[in-house]
Amino acid sequence: MRKKIGIYTASAIVVANMIGTGVFTSVGFQLSSIQNTWSILLLWIAGGLLALFGAFAYAELGTHFQVSGGDYIYLSRLFHPLLGYLSAWAGLTVGFSAPVALAAMALTKYLSPFGLNDNVWLAVGVIVLIGLMHSFTIRNSSRFQNISTFIKIAFIVTLIIIGLALNSSPPHNALLFSNSWKNEITSTGFAVSMVFVSFAYTGWNASAYIADEIDRPHRNLPLSLIASTLFVSLTYILFQLVLLKNATVGQLAGKEDVSFISFSNLLGLNGGKWVSIFIAIQLVATISSYLWVGPRVTWAMASEYLLWKPLSKRNEHGIPVAALWLHVLISVGLALSGSFKDVLLYAGFVLQLMASLTVATSLVIRKQKPGAFISPFKPILQVLFLIFNLWVLVFTLIDQPVASLKGLGILGVGLLIYFFDKIKEPVEESEVVEILEGLTNPDQPDK
Repeated sequence: MRKKIGIYTASAIVVANMIGTGVFTSVGFQLSSIQNTWSILLLWIAGGLLALFGAFAYAELGTHFQVSGGDYIYLSRLFHPLLGYLSAWAGLTVGFSAPVALAAMALTKYLSPFGLNDNVWLAVGVIVLIGLMHSFTIRNSSRFQNISTFIKIAFIVTLIIIGLALNSSPPHNALLFSNSWKNEITSTGFAVSMVFVSFAYTGWNASAYIADEIDRPHRNLPLSLIASTLFVSLTYILFQLVLLKNATVGQLAGKEDVSFISFSNLLGLNGGKWVSIFIAIQLVATISSYLWVGPRVTWAMASEYLLWKPLSKRNEHGIPVAALWLHVLISVGLALSGSFKDVLLYAGFVLQLMASLTVATSLVIRKQKPGAFISPFKPILQVLFLIFNLWVLVFTLIDQPVASLKGLGILGVGLLIYFFDKIKEPVEESEVVEILEGLTNPDQPDK
């Protein structure tokens, strides 16, 4: 039997999926549109609540089906195979590959004080090496994931404590607590900024994608989703306060390396360099978690469709190696092309759209299986999740039409491929009987 992972590794995957590039970079893009601190905090609080509502829905779906594949399984079984196919296609081309590419690109940017800024081949090398780490056994993957996630958590908690306890000298801050937030939260800029926040929270559903690799999923799957989401939400809100407290709007607005800027003000240039290098190191856990989870979704689709059949094989330890290396190749391709912000925007748009469709599936479960998790306050929280996401998607389409249409274009390509693909033929009953006879009849060893 394949080794199962426990609650700690499942939670590590969720935390590592969530804490990636977004929390260290997003506030600079947000400050280009909104400057009030209440508005910024409301963005991150709303993002945390939406992630929690979504985690409830995925915990219910994951404990109902208890198989790996996540969105693909839920949408295929409860809505239509086409939607499941599109979700797996989106995960392959954008959903899991783009975060890997973005994390690798950000890793090189945070090494810029050491002369490695935008070194694309370094980004490619990191992606390939981590892919190699996940190519053998679940034991190897879980050890690597647990260690890298522990470093990530220790690092960001330390930064929050230092950032709140110390003050930069001379004072630098972008804190603005006034009534202007009332106008900002109804603006297009606030809605578009929510895309960056949603992308930063992406990963709150991570352990649901590997449900059949989790020990005691009825208990450990919901716990890993909900506890990890609450922890990361609190961490995100405090970290934004730290960044705003130690840099001005002029220093941060429109910048990607906002963490380096803020902590350079606080700790000096050398201190900022060390913070920068540790941000780069912790991104390894993010890349690792996406390269663990994403191939399981692709494998689930490949096991049911002829076009993707070569990706349906696992090694003797249950690792979908072919699907894993396809994700590696696509991530490398994205890292070699496209700007950081463009990839982030169209990836965020697609991810928000597909997550909304999946959460909607939890509303149509007719009869939950015994022992499965039941979402509290159903369907109120799910409806709130869907309404808010629809609002963000509409405003993003209006304000960022090119990026949004790129995302929809990716789904359009998947739609075309679906109509040329075919579902694998089920095994005939006569074939099953023949196989069983071969197993039980010693005179027919060839069977």
